[in-house]
Amino acid sequence: MSDKPDLSEVEKFDKSKLKKTKTEEKTTLPSNCVQPLPADLPSCPVPHDTIKMPKMENTAPQNDSNEAESGAHKPETPEQTQENQSSCLDDHSAASQPEVRSVTDLIETVNEISKLSIAHEIVVNQDFYMEDSVLPPNSLEGRIMETMYKAFWDHLKVQLSNTPADFTGALELLKEVKEILLSLLLPRQNSLRNEIEEALDIDLLKQEAEHGALDVPHLSKYILNLMTLLCAPVRDEAVRKLESITDPVQLLRGIFHVLGLMKMDMVNYTIQSLRPYLKEHSIQYERAKFQELLNKQPNLLDCTTKWLTKTALDLTAPPSSSPDSPSSSSMARSSPNWAVDNPQLPSSTMVLYQGYLNLLLWDLGSKEFPETLLMDKIRLQDMESQLKQLAILASVLLVARSFSGSALFSSTEFVNKLKRITKALVEEFNSRPEEAMVSVSEQVSQKIHERLKDMGLTALSSEKKASLRGQLRNIAKKENRVRSIIDQRIHLFLKGCLVRGMQESLLDFPVGLIFIKGELTKLGWKFFNLMRHNQQCRTGKVQVSLLHLVLVHTAGEMRDIQGLMLCFLLEEFYVQSFFNLIS
Repeated sequence: MSDKPDLSEVEKFDKSKLKKTKTEEKTTLPSNCVQPLPADLPSCPVPHDTIKMPKMENTAPQNDSNEAESGAHKPETPEQTQENQSSCLDDHSAASQPEVRSVTDLIETVNEISKLSIAHEIVVNQDFYMEDSVLPPNSLEGRIMETMYKAFWDHLKVQLSNTPADFTGALELLKEVKEILLSLLLPRQNSLRNEIEEALDIDLLKQEAEHGALDVPHLSKYILNLMTLLCAPVRDEAVRKLESITDPVQLLRGIFHVLGLMKMDMVNYTIQSLRPYLKEHSIQYERAKFQELLNKQPNLLDCTTKWLTKTALDLTAPPSSSPDSPSSSSMARSSPNWAVDNPQLPSSTMVLYQGYLNLLLWDLGSKEFPETLLMDKIRLQDMESQLKQLAILASVLLVARSFSGSALFSSTEFVNKLKRITKALVEEFNSRPEEAMVSVSEQVSQKIHERLKDMGLTALSSEKKASLRGQLRNIAKKENRVRSIIDQRIHLFLKGCLVRGMQESLLDFPVGLIFIKGELTKLGWKFFNLMRHNQQCRTGKVQVSLLHLVLVHTAGEMRDIQGLMLCFLLEEFYVQSFFNLIS
């Protein structure tokens, strides 16, 4: 048998039967770590074009067009989607038509959400700043990146070590250095811009390198002087260290490292400068962006609809006989029972405020988080953790005071000492509640006993000390009465902050929470500002469309008096929002 293939069959094949297919280039997805500031923000005093944000790109494979034509990537049924969804943004309602979304559309959506998230973060987080992403040194990505950098700098060293020296790679790096230096200039620094353009003229430098007349020491000194002039005071020491480096490769490597830090300093300076302007226009910007996302994905508010519907049901439901516990239902019961005790239904605003409070007790494992507050999910979870610690702290101090009397707790110094001890010991309360409260009970009872003896008062007897320790340990249980009461008072205070405003709520501060007034006031301001900002940004057409959807769905499913009352409530909510929109 011959090893050569028989090409006769290939030559007889009719090539006209082949089907043409279209292929597209792979599209890169933006990084989740560092994103440029929103380009479509209104014009502002600080220009964006003076800053170059670093980019990190990942490639996403493009689906074959034949698959799209055959419908292989159509959305799944609602039952399948509930099981496989990664977030509420991927949900598809049964009524929606199957739609094939291209990779380009998905990338545009990701970019819009990224811009909206950055603008929102700058406004609501006063401590927000950008920083370079650092890969773990032992990770695969870190090792690959380190190997590539080493190979690049080794190759540059070989080029400069040749006789005569090859400045091709060095000149390319100098071109990038020039671009970075120009990006750090302010718009008014025209003379310095012209000076850099003249001193770092790449074409002229190429000619000097070709004729062996390139003055490397003079060029290095000029760049370092510029960096000293443009850098923040915190970078002076880093630039000063570069002046002692004589190896040109190590010097260039150090220059790029410090320039990267200077670029990030400029980005954070620009964020600080933009923050007042963004605050002034953030509501209109976020509202418009969210509406654009809703137009592209009409079922974007599925989880928000469920959240508001459940909140309205909890407010109109009859009271439960179960014991009080820190849950969303108990928070709803802490308000008047509108279906039984009040002939007037709760207002639409009250439903929204109650929904905000329910988010502080949201199940961390639940994927159905309201889309309108998805950007603040981590922030709300952090507030929930702080509230839990404050509830434990207030419960400990309240129980301790009942055993020692007002003499000890009239001393601010002693109260602060107990607070520091308790805060340090309850840091691991979530993972080891019983063990944490055992440590708290031992330390607190000992400090009270010593303080009473130092003041010449009657010390705690063995029976009282054992009883104090037992009650402090019981705080670890969720059904503990003291802890439940403290939880309810904290949430009522936060609800009052939303309904009446912070100033009026602080004037009527709950007496049982007086020991945590400073911490709770600080947290209350954060919660108040965050919820008010979201309330203003998510009103308008978005809220009207959502409430209309809730009304339609609930009206057909409810038949009893509770359902009828809920429908009236939602209709009032819809009408009120409509008039807010057109006014």
